[in-house]
Amino acid sequence: MTTSSTPTPPPAPLPFFVYGTLRPGEGNHGEFLRGRTRSEEPARLSGAVLYDGPGYPYAVEEHDGLVLGDLVAARPEDYGEVLAALDRLEGYVAGDPRSLYERIEREVVRETDGTTVRAWVYVAGPSVTRHLRTEGKLIEGGDWRTRHRV
Repeated sequence: MTTSSTPTPPPAPLPFFVYGTLRPGEGNHGEFLRGRTRSEEPARLSGAVLYDGPGYPYAVEEHDGLVLGDLVAARPEDYGEVLAALDRLEGYVAGDPRSLYERIEREVVRETDGTTVRAWVYVAGPSVTRHLRTEGKLIEGGDWRTRHRV
């Protein structure tokens, strides 16, 4: 087996598409993002659906799905710290199939003007995705904030 000694390049400084506890007004936003962002605006992600989790949602890639959330851009001076903190929060370790979430690049659409932006999105990891697709509770409409409304 051959291994590469070339270091992994740092991730691109993309904004984050957040759809659960990291959205403005939600619990983890205050702890991880408040005071560290330069912009926060409503956005949507096509090609994914939301499942209810134990106090937080999981996005799962699904061709016809739609997820509502926010596009959050970290301040440049805080970007590295924010990225590391969000990776820890989401249980993401690059290349580890046991990660709860994977951080992937996807296009999201700003609600304000309809423009498309590349952003980091945390989606359910492979084993979590398999479980959710067979036993998970889908959040209709793709908006975690409305999950308990009747």
